[in-house]
Amino acid sequence: MPTITKPNLYFDVVTYTGTGATQTISGLNFQPDFVWIKNRTNGANWHVLTDAVRGVQKEIYTNSTAAEATLTTTGVNQFNSNGFQILGNSGDYNRSGDNYVAWCWKANGTGVTNNAGSITSTVSANTTSGFSVVTYTGTGANATIGHGLGVAPSMVFVKSRSNALHWVIYATAMGSPINYLLFNTDPKGSAATVWNNTAPTSTVFSIGTDSTPNTNGGTYVAYCFAEVAGYSKIGSYIGNGVADGPFIYCGFKPAFVMFKNASSTGAWGMYDRLRAVTYNPQNAVLYPNYSNAENIDPSYTYIDFVSNGIKIRSTGADFNYISGNTYIFMAFAENPFKYALAR
Repeated sequence: MPTITKPNLYFDVVTYTGTGATQTISGLNFQPDFVWIKNRTNGANWHVLTDAVRGVQKEIYTNSTAAEATLTTTGVNQFNSNGFQILGNSGDYNRSGDNYVAWCWKANGTGVTNNAGSITSTVSANTTSGFSVVTYTGTGANATIGHGLGVAPSMVFVKSRSNALHWVIYATAMGSPINYLLFNTDPKGSAATVWNNTAPTSTVFSIGTDSTPNTNGGTYVAYCFAEVAGYSKIGSYIGNGVADGPFIYCGFKPAFVMFKNASSTGAWGMYDRLRAVTYNPQNAVLYPNYSNAENIDPSYTYIDFVSNGIKIRSTGADFNYISGNTYIFMAFAENPFKYALAR
């Protein structure tokens, strides 16, 4: 029996069409605390991320090293009980006639003070779904940061808010704790100064002296994810480089998945239950490290979302290009396997 029988109470995907004027986006079964939006139509517009801890109209970007921006007349300006409100005629959020997608997670509101680490953090944690938003100020010295999950996270995304620095990403599935990824095409890197050569624990994650997670006086945000059986899966698999690719068992029918080749160069790829032209294959991809518009090729097979996981049906560079390479992924459920229905 899965802990979470209704995944859409904690994570979901919504699509909408821009109007150029203030509009309310609804359709969720929860009030989101983290909203990630991408213009699907226009490749000039960036991935924009807003959360309840940093506050509304404060955006950061996965396809850029730019520091956090504070908006005045555009952006997400309100989190509602079943969605969020957006302002203005910005191409990143709401250009008239453009199509958008928003991936939304529930944490626990605006956050509370957490003293579990050597650096005090502000944490909004949902221990049921294994997700937290964390903010902190760096010291430049080896340190620990409280994440509030009660279990060790399997993936952590960290971004400087105050400086133009790369994202740095931890994933247990990459092996040694000193490995990290960036939101670019590089393979995994190895530097003890990023994570202080220390894996996260049930209370904290560690940071070293590297500036990406720990500039003295710099402000940071971290998004922490722990696996919950039947709801989320964070792991790795080995590519085989042929169209009949690996099957990835998740224990649920996916609503969303993001891939990255950790062994070699290659883009990140994002797929979800709403954007595919056909039910299967999932053939609509967005790239968190690029501003590109949505890439759809109805004649090309990418991946299938099935009742208990993901079946790779292509040699796509995002997920199966090189035989023997290790690919990491993060997936969230539409339905647990116990309740998933085949089509």
